[in-house]
Amino acid sequence: MAERTLFRGARVVDPAAGLDDVMDVLVQEGGVAAVGSGLDGLGSTVLDCEGLVLAPGLVDMHAHLRQPGREDKETVETGCRAAAAGGFTAVAPMANTDPVADNAAVIHEIRDLAVQADLCNVFPVGAITKGLEGEFMADIGEMVEAGVRMFSDDGRCVPTARILRNALTYAKTFDDVVLAEHCEDASLAEGGQMHEGYHSYTLGLAGAPGEAEEIAVARDLAVARLTGGRLHLCHLSSARSVELVRRAKAEGLRVTAEVTPHHLVFSDEDLVAYDTNLKVNPPLRTAEDRASLRAALADGTIDAIATDHAPHAVEEKEAEFDRAPPGTIGLETALGAVLTELVGPGLMDVRRAVEAMAVAPARILGAADHGGPIEMGRPANLVVFDPAASWVVEPPFHSKSRNSAFLGRTLQGRVIHTMLRGELTVTDGKPTR
Repeated sequence: MAERTLFRGARVVDPAAGLDDVMDVLVQEGGVAAVGSGLDGLGSTVLDCEGLVLAPGLVDMHAHLRQPGREDKETVETGCRAAAAGGFTAVAPMANTDPVADNAAVIHEIRDLAVQADLCNVFPVGAITKGLEGEFMADIGEMVEAGVRMFSDDGRCVPTARILRNALTYAKTFDDVVLAEHCEDASLAEGGQMHEGYHSYTLGLAGAPGEAEEIAVARDLAVARLTGGRLHLCHLSSARSVELVRRAKAEGLRVTAEVTPHHLVFSDEDLVAYDTNLKVNPPLRTAEDRASLRAALADGTIDAIATDHAPHAVEEKEAEFDRAPPGTIGLETALGAVLTELVGPGLMDVRRAVEAMAVAPARILGAADHGGPIEMGRPANLVVFDPAASWVVEPPFHSKSRNSAFLGRTLQGRVIHTMLRGELTVTDGKPTR
């Protein structure tokens, strides 16, 4: 590919720089060389972007790439290819691998695999406790030295306030480290197959009440208040959780929060057909909860959108509902889902969507080369998408798995180009390698 690429006539949406205008972006030697109108394309590969949106590459701060340990479900390479196809230039895989990413050796292995794939930047998340067992703190300091900036036992809530207090207190010694919590009281959620309520009763499925999340959110916010530590709350699903976060932010606590596309789009009503691709954790809750999540994302109470990309083998998801594991893939559909279900109906604008999917997650992760601004001298980590393109979600996916909650759904908004450090990883909607 040419050393120079000119994106001609795109609508540049860059919340970090306050840009939302039609202009050209010139990329040279891995970085942004110029932003403006009528740029000289001589010697460049010129990409016509009329009618398209150019934005900072998306950043997914919560995904599961399964490697090491479950390469039958996903690998770092296939997960990164799916990420690039979805417009992501950075992704943060969670620590629940096998072996668990609770030490620097596993962190280095994941990072080396990402360098070999060279499809997006990977920021491995380290475990808070050894083996995710909730008893002893993992080697957080060692992993910080290895470059880790986010720690989480995702899939499990840190079981006691004392362990969380110790971890938050220790993490404070590193200015830019954040602990990300999966908020769930296991004693209330145990055995739950979906949200507990009218629809779980009518479908005959065991339910997990919203209080299972809300109790853990309240506890974690109290511990964050006690320690002054930096806390991030994963995949919120409950309206009451949103209110707790809103009050905590008003109080000045160092807290951020995320929501997934599937919690923004679906509710427990959608489980009427017992579709295991809609079985997720935390479960899809009521339409009222969904409305609160959407409003909180729009007003900034919820900072970011994260996919919680969770690939599973076909035979696992084709089991009976109560035996199927929770989780949906999401890297390839996240942008389309947000544009279709939130931007399209006017619940938020494109700028807020880009802020939630690129700027905020990059800031929380400490991914300084991502999330913009798109300006001279910055690394060219970019996405170009067509907000008007309609497509039907169907296999094959670039992910090794196909357990998508959006299967068969028509989405509007599709990635055309993804650029990582000045090199196109996706062009004309297709991965370049």
